[in-house]
Amino acid sequence: MEVSATLKNIRHSPRKVRLVVNAVRGKRVDDALAILRYMPQHSARDVAAVLASARANAENNLMLSPETLYIKEIAANEAPRMKRIHARARGRADRVIKRMSHVTVTVEEREEQSGT
Repeated sequence: MEVSATLKNIRHSPRKVRLVVNAVRGKRVDDALAILRYMPQHSARDVAAVLASARANAENNLMLSPETLYIKEIAANEAPRMKRIHARARGRADRVIKRMSHVTVTVEEREEQSGT
């Protein structure tokens, strides 16, 4: 059974969020949250929040056990950009593009595999 959660319009560029997302792709949810807790990137806090939300959705809505949840899909996609103007010399202006991201997490219940 799949459960998903989405966090939209976070003020981090998708390229920087993907560095965090790639570190936890395919891992158990509890292990991923432990990894995210100690990552130095600011976007790790936002990714941890959406991952915790997906775990809570699975636990409360579908009565799934949080110990058996794995990250099936996790993505950081581009959101609408904010365009701003930065004043330059001699009355000119440069455009500043402030990028935002959408983070989507899908978790799935998997049975524990006995190690051989």
